[in-house]
Amino acid sequence: MRVLFVSDVFFPRVNGVSTSIATFRADLERLGVETLLVAPRYAGETVSEEHGVVRVAGSKVPGDPEDRRMRWGALRRALAGLERESFDLVHVHTPFVAHYAGVREARRRGVPALATYHTFFEEYLHHYVPVLPRPLGRTLARAFTRSQCSAVQALVAPSEPLRQVLCEYGVDTPVHVIPTGLPADRFAPGNAARFRALAQLPAHRPLVTYVGRVAHEKNIDFLVRVFERVRRSVPEAMLIIAGEGPAREPLRKLVGQLGLTADVRFVGYLDRDTSLLDCYAAASVFAFASRTETQGLVLLEALAQGTPVVSTAELGTKSILAPACGAVIAEEHEEPFAAAVVQVLRDADLRDLLSAQARTYARGWSSASMAARLAELYRTLPRAA
Repeated sequence: MRVLFVSDVFFPRVNGVSTSIATFRADLERLGVETLLVAPRYAGETVSEEHGVVRVAGSKVPGDPEDRRMRWGALRRALAGLERESFDLVHVHTPFVAHYAGVREARRRGVPALATYHTFFEEYLHHYVPVLPRPLGRTLARAFTRSQCSAVQALVAPSEPLRQVLCEYGVDTPVHVIPTGLPADRFAPGNAARFRALAQLPAHRPLVTYVGRVAHEKNIDFLVRVFERVRRSVPEAMLIIAGEGPAREPLRKLVGQLGLTADVRFVGYLDRDTSLLDCYAAASVFAFASRTETQGLVLLEALAQGTPVVSTAELGTKSILAPACGAVIAEEHEEPFAAAVVQVLRDADLRDLLSAQARTYARGWSSASMAARLAELYRTLPRAA
């Protein structure tokens, strides 16, 4: 079987969509499912070294220096260049240019199209078009989602709560819950001392760590305000923010306003195979409070390293934060969330218990088993009408 993937984002742009695509492609290949990915070209990228990826020229996205928008003409030419290639179906991963191009290509070839609903578009629209009244934005986002979902033969939701959201929207396309799993290399032990040396962090200071896109919808400003409370009880603690995104400078300003500049470190993007694992391993607590996660892969990555988690349970993260998973679930209120972080930082026995639970729980999220479920879905899809 051969599948055409189309996405508006991929590495070196680091986010959950890129990680999901790379994880599934590797495991699908082991199952005999070949994939070819069409994705944007990014500045400084070495295209010649990529296997099974067609890069398309793009333009900058206003207000987001990381992303690239594939140019429609360049994308159509790239797909036309695949005329002699044979595909059994098209799998769309993002709701922007890639969606329309992918659906169009599937129809032209007479093969099924399916889409993974990675993005909780309703909340994103609220953050990136703040002048739009929230009720109107919600109505527009839901209508947009219904329209796009009706154009494919099947949908993949990374979590059960997201499937329920799509049903509430009135989406009638079949929705299959298939999370992104953890590949075996995510369990390779990180080196905490190496990360501290790289980031020039004192060995004795406990680290409260966030990893992910540094974007407004990730609710990192809440974590910064929580950390200000944490330091009242644990003054030696530091906050680590790993990642890049459009909220970085506003967050820096907030950190300065709260007098936390010396105790908050922005470490940027980290190499997924080395320094990222080291960052998780060095953390005393992994803190997370995003409201928009369709799954929450970083939670699983932290748990795989045995890092205790303190997190809210919203949308997709509800499906991960199960009993005895190595996490403390906290309300999205500064005082109780800070109290949960302080409890974990102060109680070594609790940290050890959560760490042991985390490693055991994370091993139940095998990426190979998730890919097998996706491959089976591919085989059952009807031909496009």
